[in-house]
Amino acid sequence: MKRIKIIEDDDAIRTELKTLLSTNGYQPVEEGTCDLILMDVNLPGESGYALCRKLRQTSDTPVIFLTARDTPEDELLAFGVGGDDFIRKPYNSSVLLARIGRILKSAGNETMTTRGLTLDLPGMKAVFEDNSVELTKNETRILWCLMQKELCTRDELIEDLWTNGMYIDGNTLYVNIGRLREKLVQIGAKDFIRTVRGVGYRL
Repeated sequence: MKRIKIIEDDDAIRTELKTLLSTNGYQPVEEGTCDLILMDVNLPGESGYALCRKLRQTSDTPVIFLTARDTPEDELLAFGVGGDDFIRKPYNSSVLLARIGRILKSAGNETMTTRGLTLDLPGMKAVFEDNSVELTKNETRILWCLMQKELCTRDELIEDLWTNGMYIDGNTLYVNIGRLREKLVQIGAKDFIRTVRGVGYRL
């Protein structure tokens, strides 16, 4: 059973979250190790942003900010300190559960193989026919997205990279795709990434 830590100073919301998680197969906790953290921003003492920034120095446990703050600046700051998602209160229970499930699924999968090409997510490398090449964080995430969906729009790739704390625009995405293609060719995986004109890229 996945353990989800709740960092929330509102007693009513904390109780509500505990009930929601418990009835959907998760174990809510308030201390100890966990698989994911639900964190408010407005906390007594240090803010959620400060806590997340400290956490990222020692841990990559996924963090979902659950907050009443609703400006674009707040959302950007949440991702800037290492948050994995940003959900505004009042939250929709189904949406929150879906996002928890997506993040836990992504965190739990360490490798993926498609047509003989294997991506080692924690090791940040691609393997093809006993040949391997190291990838950057951006290249790893881009290849991961393509291997999950096979066809991704430019906006989907950019959004995913932003969500995972990697700030990237259209031009940077183009450069990263080009470098990733070159690295795949080095290990014999030619033509694995194709451009779909006007849409994005497909594996």
